[in-house]
Amino acid sequence: MTDATTTVATLRDAVRRFAEEREWGPFHSPKNLAMGLAVETAELMEHFLWVDSPASREVTHDPAKRQEVAEELADVACHLLNLCNALEIDLSEALQAKMLKNALKYPVEKYRGRF
Repeated sequence: MTDATTTVATLRDAVRRFAEEREWGPFHSPKNLAMGLAVETAELMEHFLWVDSPASREVTHDPAKRQEVAEELADVACHLLNLCNALEIDLSEALQAKMLKNALKYPVEKYRGRF
């Protein structure tokens, strides 16, 4: 599976089946999943703690570090997709709507090269 060939629906189904096989439904409340998402995001952030911005772009040049970062990203994605499943939110629709909102809030002419 690659990003180019895998749909969000396929990923959501994969994390759904994984959780169902383990009977984790009672533990997958929106509260628990949101908190788990925050924890996993913090674990991802640890790889960049105390590294300046230019050096942070080089963290994954080390193959072992790259694997660790990839695993944390996958953990974040699993929690996010499980939360979408629990709340029955279509991530693609939510992302598209938010991008349209952001485009109005941050017009290219005003924000190109600025943050």
